[in-house]
Amino acid sequence: MSSMEHSTSPTTESTLDDNGESLLFSALVGAIASLVLSPVPGSPILGGALAGYLTGTDRTLGTKSGALSGLFMGLVSTLLAVVFLGFFGIFVFASAPFDFSLGFLGVATVAIFGLLIGLVYTVGLGALGGYLGAYLNEEFN
Repeated sequence: MSSMEHSTSPTTESTLDDNGESLLFSALVGAIASLVLSPVPGSPILGGALAGYLTGTDRTLGTKSGALSGLFMGLVSTLLAVVFLGFFGIFVFASAPFDFSLGFLGVATVAIFGLLIGLVYTVGLGALGGYLGAYLNEEFN
């Protein structure tokens, strides 16, 4: 009988760079950096670049890590925006008690489109930063 050898699949290895840093860990570090630098315009690029740099020299993995970093940042920003809009939405409804349905519809429409645009912004710029971070890792290491 032949024994089956365990071979490491390329998909398992592709989520790790040379130093063993995981894609998820790099994305979380990039998201935290993006949130800390959020007053700076284009902070998802900086967080994505950090995530891409930590991922290694593979630009595809760097782009994925940066996009994931932007997604994490976008989700946290979305959560904060929902809390913010929910809190101030109470004042919108209280100021127009006779037109409650239009106030709710207006707030919901602005919230949904704003959040979708925000997610596209953070994920897109995070992916760009991830690509640039992997490129910088390749150039300087």
